[in-house]
Amino acid sequence: MPRALWKGAISFGLVHIPVELFAAEKRSELDLDLIDKRDFAPVGYRRVNKATGKEVEWDDIVKGYQYEEGQYVVLTEQELKQANPAATQTLELQAFVKADEIDPLCYEQPYYLTPTRRGEKVYALLRETLRRSGRVGIGQVVIRTRQHLAALRVVDQALVLQTLRYANELRGQDELDLPVGDGISDRELKMAQALVEDLSETWQHARYRDSYQDDVMALVDRKIAANETHAIVPDEGQAEPPPSGGNVVDLVALLKQSLSGKPKASRAIRQAASKKTAVAKPAATRAKAEASTTSAARRKRA
Repeated sequence: MPRALWKGAISFGLVHIPVELFAAEKRSELDLDLIDKRDFAPVGYRRVNKATGKEVEWDDIVKGYQYEEGQYVVLTEQELKQANPAATQTLELQAFVKADEIDPLCYEQPYYLTPTRRGEKVYALLRETLRRSGRVGIGQVVIRTRQHLAALRVVDQALVLQTLRYANELRGQDELDLPVGDGISDRELKMAQALVEDLSETWQHARYRDSYQDDVMALVDRKIAANETHAIVPDEGQAEPPPSGGNVVDLVALLKQSLSGKPKASRAIRQAASKKTAVAKPAATRAKAEASTTSAARRKRA
């Protein structure tokens, strides 16, 4: 079961449906590491303090708003939610419109919604009502720190929330240099229409895949087979540094401090455990792990 990105409720009129939000988009991107060409060592992205140049731990990172040059107001997660609790915890449907009235350019990212806390019946009621009416619900919801315009629609047995771009986020066509269509003959138009008819078919989503990624991975396999690889040899004169990462917590050290009777350590343990549970693993890290497993399997076969 994936981790919910948002928990709240759908409301319209007096109806209140508790739900959870899950990403309906699963990207499959080619994962390439940055490599130092001098020694083929990986080059990673780091959380670096721009003033000191030193890496910053997750526990020391907060959110801030720069109201003047170099002057910030710090905002905690709790304060961001309390700024408008209704907006951060509720998707209030303000209108119901026909789906084909929404310009496809408006659509952004899709999410699945599932019912929680005995909300199954009203969830199913709203789903079937939208299905029979042929309409989608329009509302606004705050996800993380941004308020999104959103459409709520039915896909099979699920309610899907799809974020929409605001009107001012769409670029007008008057900014573009577009042809007016002069000079097209009837013969050319008929031939083009005949070609479209010849290539017309029923939409088959699964038929299309990222063939470029397949080609690149085939190239990787050929290089492995030809032994065109580079191994990183650690410097024997230096101890290998411990792995570092955004969500890695040295619990052993914290537990030792806790056993020594320091109350601050026990608080640190609770905070570390809470943060590790609350923060989802970045998509790039998951993709990298999957890519590493795939590469290892390919090396084994090779």
